[in-house]
Amino acid sequence: MKRLIEQARSQGIRLAIATTSALPNATTLLTQQLGADSLEWFEVIAAGDIVAAKKPAPDIYQYVLREMGLNSDVCLAFEDSQQGLIAARKAGIQTIITVNDYTNEQGFSGALLVLDCLGETDQPFRVISGDVGDSSYLDLDLVYRLLN
Repeated sequence: MKRLIEQARSQGIRLAIATTSALPNATTLLTQQLGADSLEWFEVIAAGDIVAAKKPAPDIYQYVLREMGLNSDVCLAFEDSQQGLIAARKAGIQTIITVNDYTNEQGFSGALLVLDCLGETDQPFRVISGDVGDSSYLDLDLVYRLLN
């Protein structure tokens, strides 16, 4: 994910986090995985109990859209669970799923793409659902192709 976030930042893409985890958990994960300055990379970090209803309700995504002044059709969500997919789709946001050991058996109907991971140049992803052409890892070129 770090590679994709850095690529997005270099192209001026606005970033946000919409999680139902507690804010301290989210910020700790970010700083440990991406570095101390990573909190500044995200225009909005919506976490914890900032909204009344948690995923699969779309509230957290709707909050982020309002805070950023964006329409859902110009956004893309990354999720790892059926609950997250439902929330993003109810908010009108196209979604890419990366499964994990806990969610790999869940249904992801309506996802733009379902992968086992985002892949790297030397470690290709496995496509569970969706069309990636000849791509072996997710980058912004593939994202743009998927959205258009």
